[in-house]
Amino acid sequence: MAAAAAAAAVGGPQQSQPELPAPGLALDKAATAAHLKAALSRPDNRAGAEELQALLERVLSAERPLAAAAGGEEAAAAAGGGGGPGAAEEEALEWCKCLLAGGGGYDEFCAAVRAYDPAALCGLVWTANFVAYRCRTCGISPCMSLCAECFHQGDHTGHDFNMFRSQAGGACDCGDSNVMRESGFCKRHQIKSSSNIPCVPKDLLMMSEFVLPRFIFCLIQYLRDGYNEPAADVSSEKDLNKVLQLLEPQISFLEDLTKMGGAMRSVLTQVLTNQQNYKDLTSGPGENACAKKSHEKYLIALKSSGLTYPEDKLVYGIQEPSAGTSTLAVQGFAGATGTLGQVDSSDEEDQDGSQGLGKRKRVKLSSGTKDQSIMDVLKHKSFLEELLFWTIKYEFPQKMVTFLLNMLPDQEYKVAFTKTFVQHYAFIMKTLKKSHESDTMSNRIVHISVQLFSNEELARQVTEECQLLDIMVTVLLYMMESCLIKSELQDEENSLHVVVNCGEALLKNNTYWPLVSDFINILSHQSVAKRFLEDHGLLVTWMNFVSFFQGMNLNKRELNEHVEFESQTYYAAFAAELEACAQPMWGLLSHCKIRETQEYTRNVVRYCLEALQDWFDAINFVDEPAPNQVTFHLPLHRYYAMFLSKAVKCQELDLDSVLPDQEMLMKLMIHPLQIQASLAEIHSNMWVRNGLQIKGQAMTYVQSHFCNSMIDPDIYLLQVCASRLDPDYFISSVFERFKVVDLLTMASQHQNTVLDAEHERSMLEGALTFLVILLSLRLHLGMSDDEILRAEMVAQLCMNDRTHSSLLDLIPENPNPKSGIIPGSYSFESVLSAVADFKAPVFEPGGSMQQGMYTPKAEVWDQEFDPVMVILRTVYRRDVQSAMDRYTAFLKQSGKFPGNPWPPYKKRTSLHPSYKGLMRLLHCKTLHIVLFTLLYKILMDHQNLSEHVLCMVLYLIELGLENSTEDESDEETSVGGPERCHDSWFPGSNLVSNMRHFINYVRVRVPETAPEVKRDSPASTSSDNLGSLQSSRRPKVLQRENSGTAQVFSLVAERRKKFQEIINRSNSEANQVVRPKTSSKWSAPGSAPQLTTAILEIKESILSLLIKLHHKLSGKQNSYYPPWLDDIEILIQPEIPKYSHGDGITAVERILLKAALQSRMNKRIIEEICRKVTPPVPPKKITAAEKKTLDKEERRQKARERQQKLLAEFASRQKSFMETAMDVDSPENDIPMEITTAEPQVSEAVYDCVICGQSGPSSEDRPTGLVVLLQASSVLGQCRDNVEPKKLPITEEEQIYPWDTCAAVHDVRLSLLQRYFKDSSCLLAVSIGWEGGVYVQTCGHTLHIDCHKSYMESLRNDQVLQGFSVDKGEFTCPLCRQFANSVLPCYPGSNVENNLWQRPSNKSMQDLIKEVEELQGRPGAFPSETNLSKEMESVMKDIKNTTQKKYRDYSKTPGSPDNDFLFMYSVARTNLELELIHRGGNLCSGGASTAGKRSCLNQLFHVLALHMRLYSIDSEYNPWKKLTQLVEDMNSQLGNEEQQPEVPILYHDVTSLLLIQILMMPQPLHKEHFTCIVKVLFTLLYTQALAALSVKCSEEDRSAWKHMGALKKNTCDAEKSYEVLLSFIINELSKGKLYHEEGTQECVMISPIAWSPESMEKYLQDFCLPFLRITSLLQHHLFGEDLPSCQEEEEFSVLASCLGLLPTFYQTEHPFISASCLEWPVPPFDIITQWCFEIKSFTERHAEQGKALLIQESRWKLPHLLQLPENYNTIFQYYHRKTCSVCTKVPKDPAVCLVCGTFVCLKGLCCKQQSYCECVLHSQNCGAGTGIFLLINASVIIIIRGHRFCLWGSVYLDAHGEEDRDLRRGKPLYICKERYKVLEQQWISHTFDHINKRWGPHYNGL
Repeated sequence: MAAAAAAAAVGGPQQSQPELPAPGLALDKAATAAHLKAALSRPDNRAGAEELQALLERVLSAERPLAAAAGGEEAAAAAGGGGGPGAAEEEALEWCKCLLAGGGGYDEFCAAVRAYDPAALCGLVWTANFVAYRCRTCGISPCMSLCAECFHQGDHTGHDFNMFRSQAGGACDCGDSNVMRESGFCKRHQIKSSSNIPCVPKDLLMMSEFVLPRFIFCLIQYLRDGYNEPAADVSSEKDLNKVLQLLEPQISFLEDLTKMGGAMRSVLTQVLTNQQNYKDLTSGPGENACAKKSHEKYLIALKSSGLTYPEDKLVYGIQEPSAGTSTLAVQGFAGATGTLGQVDSSDEEDQDGSQGLGKRKRVKLSSGTKDQSIMDVLKHKSFLEELLFWTIKYEFPQKMVTFLLNMLPDQEYKVAFTKTFVQHYAFIMKTLKKSHESDTMSNRIVHISVQLFSNEELARQVTEECQLLDIMVTVLLYMMESCLIKSELQDEENSLHVVVNCGEALLKNNTYWPLVSDFINILSHQSVAKRFLEDHGLLVTWMNFVSFFQGMNLNKRELNEHVEFESQTYYAAFAAELEACAQPMWGLLSHCKIRETQEYTRNVVRYCLEALQDWFDAINFVDEPAPNQVTFHLPLHRYYAMFLSKAVKCQELDLDSVLPDQEMLMKLMIHPLQIQASLAEIHSNMWVRNGLQIKGQAMTYVQSHFCNSMIDPDIYLLQVCASRLDPDYFISSVFERFKVVDLLTMASQHQNTVLDAEHERSMLEGALTFLVILLSLRLHLGMSDDEILRAEMVAQLCMNDRTHSSLLDLIPENPNPKSGIIPGSYSFESVLSAVADFKAPVFEPGGSMQQGMYTPKAEVWDQEFDPVMVILRTVYRRDVQSAMDRYTAFLKQSGKFPGNPWPPYKKRTSLHPSYKGLMRLLHCKTLHIVLFTLLYKILMDHQNLSEHVLCMVLYLIELGLENSTEDESDEETSVGGPERCHDSWFPGSNLVSNMRHFINYVRVRVPETAPEVKRDSPASTSSDNLGSLQSSRRPKVLQRENSGTAQVFSLVAERRKKFQEIINRSNSEANQVVRPKTSSKWSAPGSAPQLTTAILEIKESILSLLIKLHHKLSGKQNSYYPPWLDDIEILIQPEIPKYSHGDGITAVERILLKAALQSRMNKRIIEEICRKVTPPVPPKKITAAEKKTLDKEERRQKARERQQKLLAEFASRQKSFMETAMDVDSPENDIPMEITTAEPQVSEAVYDCVICGQSGPSSEDRPTGLVVLLQASSVLGQCRDNVEPKKLPITEEEQIYPWDTCAAVHDVRLSLLQRYFKDSSCLLAVSIGWEGGVYVQTCGHTLHIDCHKSYMESLRNDQVLQGFSVDKGEFTCPLCRQFANSVLPCYPGSNVENNLWQRPSNKSMQDLIKEVEELQGRPGAFPSETNLSKEMESVMKDIKNTTQKKYRDYSKTPGSPDNDFLFMYSVARTNLELELIHRGGNLCSGGASTAGKRSCLNQLFHVLALHMRLYSIDSEYNPWKKLTQLVEDMNSQLGNEEQQPEVPILYHDVTSLLLIQILMMPQPLHKEHFTCIVKVLFTLLYTQALAALSVKCSEEDRSAWKHMGALKKNTCDAEKSYEVLLSFIINELSKGKLYHEEGTQECVMISPIAWSPESMEKYLQDFCLPFLRITSLLQHHLFGEDLPSCQEEEEFSVLASCLGLLPTFYQTEHPFISASCLEWPVPPFDIITQWCFEIKSFTERHAEQGKALLIQESRWKLPHLLQLPENYNTIFQYYHRKTCSVCTKVPKDPAVCLVCGTFVCLKGLCCKQQSYCECVLHSQNCGAGTGIFLLINASVIIIIRGHRFCLWGSVYLDAHGEEDRDLRRGKPLYICKERYKVLEQQWISHTFDHINKRWGPHYNGL
């Protein structure tokens, strides 16, 4: 039967037009599938196979809507399009699933296949932005990564790991032992479980093997059909995306298959790699029109990609390249024939036409050595290959990439796929270059390649079998060849060198990045790198590639006007050199560590030198660099230098064997030296016309990520050259390059032809500094890696204290970046702990949040501070100064040196023997002449010399003495006469002997105007006038002594001579002509005035100059006395420390001592000079002009001192002002700021206006106001009744419900009252403002209200962007800059109600009660329209508008006056309650309140009272009556049935009643009236307490008390005994139904404890305390009385007596009883009866509610933010994938509210309501405009306050006390309790606005 059905199913449609099977056929599908499976299982399954093929053909070709969409007219397509593309495809997928399952259910089939999964590898593939982990301890490859699940399941405690957000996507390596150590595998992937997994039954996957090839082929046909070659317009990209969207379900289906595990993957691998399948299905173009068309499209696509299909080679060779072919195909031709082709700028290059600006694009093609097949030929032999081809063509769609990567756990597939990838490598590069979305595409490429090339075994295999290295290098070379331009370095016209154009998109957008990163990745494998280093051809090609970057981004100095356009191409240039040249170099170097690898180094050095020689030839370089040009990019030099360094350091190669001849060395040194000189020029502002970017280049060159690949190799190369070249030549080159040769003359004036005078000094400093660095730096000359690390760290720490992460970032990764070995390694940590101390973060409230810092240890300052290293490593010059300042401070503090120290001299580590020649620089005459000249000039005060110059000169002399050779002894004897001086300056080249050599006369060239040229000076001129020449009798003498006269020494001439000798020597050897000299450029034509020769008499030696210098520095004659004359020991056992502190004087002493130690001769001469009591240095003839300048100097100095003094004074004043005015930060410990003068006799308060500065009282027509900030606050509403703060939920179970918050409880109470009682009465029985209450705070400064208005006007016109909105009335206090938004008018009259109101009166209680009633009855007419009353009105408006309407309107009738009335007294309540919270919830501390000095409650009360008196309460409703009078007929009170009754007085909130009573009185209030009101209200409160107590206790307790109280009822003070009152209340209330109906409820209400008298007393006191606290605060503000401080136990009694409730005669001996405070205005039992009656009548109907309303929860604990977990990871893991409850998506930026724990989408448009995003909305609902959110993905807290927001910082810090904003470093973070406390404190004290400075508007978009 089944067979028949199947036949029908297969055969039926063949006769009629093919139609889709109806959906009802699902069962048939299953049946058909089962039948086919059976048929195929038979041994002879040919028939079944054919049947299945036919079915698939039909089903899958019905699935061809794209052909229809593309306009195909085949019948099949038309029919397929019938049901709409979606329907057909789904149908086809259904068929496939059915067939795979072979008739069973698809889900069961999936489960069955999964059971056979040998899950040894995780292989989870993720895309960009996924959160993954990397553990350096477990990783073998630096690219290793783990998914969160595997990471948490593994054990990584104590490892160096971090969490990171994937940029390009990746895959989990858990279980792959090639990439990570097995110890790090997680529990699931530890077991190699292949053995115990059963074999897969054959029939399970049989259908898959038949169905999948067709399915994949169908997918490929789709991709072929959908692809149209992108035309010029971009719309085609949209088409591609459309195709991809249609294919989404198919690719997802494949992806699901890969997730079924190993068994299914191996089937897929078979299908994808089987060449036969591919051939059968694709090469049948004849049979079917559709397939034929698809094959044609495939060939077109290949061709248009510039690729050939091998069969078409002949045809292709003959064709002219059509416009469509890419440039590279054309280059292929040119390359093959070896010609230099000039390529037409093809469409590809026109995209960036602007770059071509008139420059001819020249493309340099190397001869035909390149393998054309690498670039242009592709042949596809399997599905996998064609799939990858289309994946690339469609620019790596994410789904395809994920599918291809999901297959990688299958080993066979991995190898096949890697080979395919390599085969397509060139094609990938071409597609990438054309792509518009190169960034996305780059990421996707790397996503794939990093999985393939990180595996060493695989990389080696592909290198051997597929020429991976050749392909990569060739592809890179081709890529760069498309953007070459002619180099303009040196010889602009004839240069043959080409460089990359840094302005091209290819470099600007880092498009080359994926290819280079792959290359670096494979070079990290030793086996691959070795092949590279052994292959000479590859090395040649690679050096060719590197030379494209040699000399790129050339800068030419602008000499006339500023450049118009500052190009930013230097970013691209530095990035390119670092990534494309330096990183591969470090990769190669990491494999040249041992002696056996010498050969590799020789290879690299050899080809490097060849490339350099080619380069010198190409740019026509002889010996002089072109002036005013500099390029920072010399990668060839740097390759050469680094391989040399490695050779000597690790491979024990003989340096000379790899060095070239002298001529080459001379050339090599020129360009790096040019860079050093240019750096000095840039810092001297000589390049200022080139714009800021040139400074940017100079900074990048030395910056920490670049320095070890840029400046370090350059300096090392210069050190090598210096050690091998003639030292005189080298030194003179340096001074010539730095353009300061002309400055080095003895004459006091000179002419510099190449440098402006203002630049001379800094260029001279630059030259000397460079020499010092060159001679002191040992980075590559013998320091070990640990020493280098230590030196780097010390240098960075000396500049500034650093955080751990910034140190890691600032220290150049020493050997191989990318190896991941250095950062975070043990040596880093151990060196750090050796040189630095950790300073834990400190928290000043309101101070900036400190981070944990490392600061150098004292011994580091003492022995290791190295200014040379600091200068080398500073990016900003100010850092050098900062290091010196810190050093000075240390010396002062430790008492080692009081004065202004010089940079310390540090003894250097010894040189590696290969570089000993470097020290010859210190012993060459040229340097000695320079030093001598400079010392002389400094001594003679010539211009342009600084202390810095002297410091360097002395440093060089000292270095020379330290490194002198010991051949001195024989020289002692032969001190000959003048004839020995064969050289007119110094006899030898040893510094030690040259120091003592006296130089008598020097001939100098000076301008004719110089003072030295005095033709006829009078004979009387004394001979010690050193400068001038005697005209009378000197000249004859001179001619005779000419042999002793030093000649003019011309550095430049000497240098030329040397150079010519060398050149000629090498040329004669090579029989070549002498090269032309190119140095004519240096003389400035005709500009110099006439120079004339003069002869100076000097008669000094270096030693004598030093001794005179000592006198000059110390300012005393004969200050130097040789120390060894007193203590001969010094010479025998000299204790010269390795490290010396001090200034110039100590430096000179040290040098003289060293000179004496090194030679007896020097010692003798020093003694001699000192004996000759040196004549005073001649007083210079001071001309009038000079005198003027001197006077000016002195005057300036004095003025400066005065200014300093004034500034200091001003600063101290400012400081003291800040202390008084500014500490808004800490609500504690404040110095009170007096608002007014506090003398009691002044009747009126006087205010200072901070704008106009006038003082005076506030008056009706010119009122003064307090600067206030009004803000809505819900802090009170967050109080709960338990002490423990709630925890932030971190699992699904933990949730926070707001039922028990203060706000919720008050809301419930109000709505309950409103249900049963009259609305207007309800609104007087409670307070609102627990949520959205208005809090008023002030900085205490006052201003005239009219001044304020004009101030606001000026702010409005101010164009500067402020952090606040003036239109909303916001401003900053003009004095202390505190944020404010309103002005509260000060009521005229005294600030504190004066003594006359406070006199104790003897009126009886009854009289006072009557007075109060009368006063309240007076209608409050609004005073006449004065300015004051207008302001009062406007501030009341401000107060209302501060909070939202929902927090003001609680009445059932909207807009009723009762609403306003309730709101106004609640504002007073809110402010009192908040002040109480700021004091910690009680008044035990007493004292003037912290808010006291800045309290504006008094003024606020006036404003509120004024407005409340407008609403007079009808006298019969006034609660005052109910409290103080007995009613005759109680029943009449209840009102009739229809009307709702009033709220019973026992249900009223007593504190609210207090405020109503006080604010209804005319102001100012009398103290006696206040006390009277408090006494009356206390009786009510006490009654409420007793009633609540009676409801709380059990029936037995009640009857016991009722009985006990009745007995005492008739004692004398029965009305002051709580037992009597309690029994009476129980008696009264039991008349109603209040105590009945308990039944089941009973147990809930009763607390289990038995009530003892003590516990009852405590209950009553606790019930009354909140009222007493608020009342005491109120009294304190109204009458200015201080609050007493007390212990917590006695708070009640102290407050009671302070309020006058306790009679004065009350004795404190016996235990205190709260009832003794009662003073009843009327007989207590009568009034209690009356109060209870109201309740009785209510409880008859509603007993439950009646009971609930009696029990008021009054003991609220302080508000807290949620408690956060210790480790941030727990929050992160729960929330970052949590879905939002509103939009059910996972938010991009999740956040959680720290007040209530709500999870919200930050900036999420998904949850937007009426243009408000969710966080802003939540901040209004939860905090009335204040929101505190933790951003999950950034670990930072963001504060929203009204319409502004700010980033607050993070409360989670890492182990080094640092924040990790945006989780960039991904280290584990731990809660910092102090920070969280600070945050909570700011929330509670409402000081966010004052303390945080950086606010911005959020436009409701958060």
